[in-house]
This record gives sequence, structure tokens and C-alpha cells, in this order.
Amino acid sequence: MAEELIAALARDAWFDRQSPAMQARLAAAGRMVTLQRGQWVYSQGDTGTGLCAVLSGALRLEVALKGERDVLIGLVRAPMILGQTQRHGGGPRIVTARANMPSRVLMITDAGLDAAAREEPDLWRRVNELVYRQLEQMTRLAAHLLVQTPAGRVALRLLQFAEDDRLAINQSDLAETTGLSRKTVNAHLAAFERMGAIERGYRLIRLRDRAALEAIVRG
Repeated sequence: MAEELIAALARDAWFDRQSPAMQARLAAAGRMVTLQRGQWVYSQGDTGTGLCAVLSGALRLEVALKGERDVLIGLVRAPMILGQTQRHGGGPRIVTARANMPSRVLMITDAGLDAAAREEPDLWRRVNELVYRQLEQMTRLAAHLLVQTPAGRVALRLLQFAEDDRLAINQSDLAETTGLSRKTVNAHLAAFERMGAIERGYRLIRLRDRAALEAIVRG
């Protein structure tokens, strides 16, 4: 069982770079959680921090703005490890994470990280590398979205959110993560479908031609 968990975690590039001993410590420090669609993993402002490894399914990342509803900023699908820690700096959770579909995650609390670090003193440096990776990815994504045309934004999000060329996402979520109206998103999806790049179904989008979508992103 431990070997299967480590193999699943190693699909994440950051985890795969760690030593076998570090991998074993991190896997042993976690707690498996099964989530139903819509169930919260943690909330923005929570003081209990740590890492979250998405083993199956996908999580919604949302940010609450003052006086407004929660804003969807991204979807994190398996395999991916994310999170932050208040140890050695840092603060409360900066986003809310909840299941976008039935999912399984491994939660590693700050206490679990502390326990692992007693045997692996290099762990905190490695965790800082993970947090930096998340910041770099979000910065690059923000830059890409800023320079894209509306069609390019929709195509970029389709490529980003696809798992095995399938997206369990609705048009409202696509609109929110591209900064466009539902009407505009629907028009671009219809255009993509006419050109054979995607196929739409109930609460599901299938990618049929990734190269065509990538060409739209490149402009």
C-alpha cells in the first residue's frame, strides 16, 4: 500500500525529485481523504496549513473578495501537490479549495511536516521550492492570460484543465476563469466545435484537436 501511494505521488514532478527516504517520510506523514463533489478541503484564512496532494479528481481554487462572492481562479487536477505552511514564515491559507468532482487527496499537516523534518532536515527547503513552483506557475499563467485574445484565453483554459482530453467543467466556470461573459465563452466554444477542435456534451467538453487549440493560443 505504501509503495502504491508513493508511486501515485511520484506522478507529481516535485515529489518525484525527492530522495526515496524523503518520499517515504512525506507519504507516511499524510492522511487520505475522500471527497464528494463540492466538499471543502480547506478555506481561505484557515490557520491550519500544510500540503495537499491531489491523487484523483480535481479541486477548485477560489478567492473571496470583499463584498463579492467567491471567485474561481483555477482548477487543480491529479497528479498535483499544492499548499503552503506557516512554519518558518508564511501565513494562513490564501485560497479556498474544494472538490470539483469526487476526488481523493492526501493531506499533510504542519505537524506532519514537522515530524518528517526531524528525520529529514532538508525538508523545509524542499517545501519552499514547492511553494515557489506554485508562485511561478500562477505568475506565468497570469501573464499568458493578459496577452491572449478572448479566443486564446478560452483555448488556453481548455488545454490547461483537460484530463485525458476531457473536461468536467461548465461554461460558467470557463467564463469565470477567463474573465469573459458566458455568452462570449459559448460563442468561442461553438466556433471551436465547428472547426473540429472540441465536442460539447452535458457538463463535459472533449478535446478533439489539441494542435488547433494550441495554434489559437499562439495567435
